[in-house]
This record gives sequence, structure tokens and C-alpha cells, in this order.
Amino acid sequence: MSDNSYPNLIIDGLWRNNQALVALLGLCPLLAVSNTAVNGLGLGLATTLVLVASNSTVSLIRNFVRPEVRLPVFVLVIASFVTAIELGMNAFFHELHKILGIFIPLIVTNCIIIGRAEAFASKSNLRHSLVDGLSIGIGFTLVLLTLGGMRELVGQGTLFDQAHLMFGEAARGVSLKIEDFPGMLIAILPPGAFIGLGLLIMVKNLIDKRLAARAAAKAGYAEEVQGLAG
Repeated sequence: MSDNSYPNLIIDGLWRNNQALVALLGLCPLLAVSNTAVNGLGLGLATTLVLVASNSTVSLIRNFVRPEVRLPVFVLVIASFVTAIELGMNAFFHELHKILGIFIPLIVTNCIIIGRAEAFASKSNLRHSLVDGLSIGIGFTLVLLTLGGMRELVGQGTLFDQAHLMFGEAARGVSLKIEDFPGMLIAILPPGAFIGLGLLIMVKNLIDKRLAARAAAKAGYAEEVQGLAG
């Protein structure tokens, strides 16, 4: 399997090379807006749209941009898409747009987006760049959603309490609420973001270690069987 095969790109983006848990990029928005699941989901989807659009555009223009000006051009491309998405969110998700505030335009400075444009899209074809942007974006969104859900549930005993901000008034009844749960304020404060992210990284590392140990055991067993057969 080549490094740029579609399954490998998807697994890298979602798990092996998850930019939030492995490279630890994009931590400013990740930690700042992940106090609820809906906030995390909203910013994650906006970031994913920018990633897909910018990766695709950079891949299309990569042969026409001189190396000396590639980074300013990439930033201009990213800023254009961020502006369009911010205007769209302001029009269709106005309340959520107000809550996310400055962190929507700050997507322009997200290291994940410029990093994928420079490291991957500028060297790859359109289809690979599109899949890379989509998988990296979904992986980032899943971390935002998981961290936001954890902090909201522990901090105030609710889950998707503001779902109507994204999905409309019909979604008001989908929220989960734990009755008589006082909540832990630290979970929705900045220290809770660091603690929650640390727990997610710990869980990922433990799973990776178990998978590596299992793979090593299978490889050792296969070698032993091959030696007996020989």
C-alpha cells in the first residue's frame, strides 16, 4: 500500500496522524471553543470546509505558483475561503456565529490548514488532496466534538444543550440532561480543556501501544510457525 493510497490517507487523518492528538496543532481554537459539543462541532465543520476547499485549490494551482511566493498565495487562498464561510455562518447560523466569535476568522492562522497546504496539497493531485483535507478535517472535528461533549457533560450535566443553534428549533428536544447534577465548574474553564485533551491523548497512546503489541505478537507467532514449517 502506497503512502498516498486512499485508505492510508483516511486512517492517517482520522487516527494515526490526527493533527490535534499527534501533531498538537490547532490547539488555540481546540481548547478555547470546546466547552460544549455544539461549539466544537460548529468550529470543526467550518475548519473541515476550509481544509477541503484550500487543499483542492492549492493542488490545482501548485504548478502555476512560484516557490518564492507560495506561502503568501496559500494564505490568500485560505483567507478567501474563511471569509466566505464566516459570512455564510453569520447568515444562516447567526447565534452560533456570535458564540464562536473571533475563532472563525482565526481559522486563517490555523497551523493545520497551512501545514496541509504546504506539506501535502502543494505536492499532490486533486483527488488525494481532497481526501487528505476531508480526513484531516473530520479527525480534528471528532476531537473537538469529543472534548466539547466531555467538558459539557462533566461541567454542567448536559449534552448538545444548544443543538438548536446548528440544527434549528426542532433540535431543542435532542439534548441530554442529568437531573440534579451540580456539575464541575473546572471542566468548562480553561484548565478543564487541558485536562480533557490530556486524557484523550493518553487514551490514544494506550490504544496505539496495545495495537502495536498485538501486531508484534502476531508477527512473532508467524515467524515461529514459519520456522517450524521450515
